[in-house]
Amino acid sequence: MDNISISSGQLQAQINPMGAELVSLQDHTGCEMMSDGNPAFWSGRAPLLFPIVGQLNNDQYRLHGTSYTMEKHGFARHSLFTLRAHEPNKAIFTLCSNEHIKQQYPFDFKLKIIFEIKDDTLSMTAEVSNKGDDAMPFSFGFHPAFAWPLPYGHKAAHKVIFEQDEPVPIRRLSDGLIEKQRHDSPVEGNVLAPLHDHFEDDAMIWDVLNSRRLSWGDPSSTYLDIAFPDTPWLGIWQKPHAQFLCIEPWAGMADPVGFEGDFTEKPGVMMLAPEESRSFCMTVRLKEN
Repeated sequence: MDNISISSGQLQAQINPMGAELVSLQDHTGCEMMSDGNPAFWSGRAPLLFPIVGQLNNDQYRLHGTSYTMEKHGFARHSLFTLRAHEPNKAIFTLCSNEHIKQQYPFDFKLKIIFEIKDDTLSMTAEVSNKGDDAMPFSFGFHPAFAWPLPYGHKAAHKVIFEQDEPVPIRRLSDGLIEKQRHDSPVEGNVLAPLHDHFEDDAMIWDVLNSRRLSWGDPSSTYLDIAFPDTPWLGIWQKPHAQFLCIEPWAGMADPVGFEGDFTEKPGVMMLAPEESRSFCMTVRLKEN
């Protein structure tokens, strides 16, 4: 299936039904704000992370005495979503459980993702619904890779500016799993000036986060204003020296090093009662200084 395009005139986006993945976000002149997906670094652009965020210990989880295998970030990013509605500025996709998926994740669910552009803002809203008879454990995350540099301003001036100060030490990964010790935050007040060296040890992870909004870009030029009101944690990642920066709002994270508990006890796992739903929204607004 071809990519699905939506536009407001000020912004235009393309979504790949495979993974319901945002693959392009451009301004009205055609300037691209997403990663180019260079496979020399990382071919992804904005996968949806469901029903796990990050990596499992030995790529396995245990649920009520049974072990299941699942690769990093879950199966949604490699699943074909169904296009349910398409308007000039809006597209809705869904993914539902099936027999293949139940070999990894034995629950009846529906994952709906709504992409909508209004004026200068793209909103992405994911709704997770439990369609089964038992409580359903899950996590969810966004994983968009924005251009670094954006097509505005100077690369050396690009900063992540949080809406509030972020002094708490951060988490890092060891072989894909959350280390027990914390590390000094690279944020000065509310400003992170990213360096490629920051990512030699994989992602930087904030599991204590004051902000639910930040900006990315050269603050003296046009930049992105990014809000994530429903996700309490944040990962920031890139492959060192790649031309992208992933700004990843999460409700969930990788297994801690050595974790062997039940999936329902995994940090960041939420529980949905039968017929219950939970939504997660992320907005990206193009702003001129």
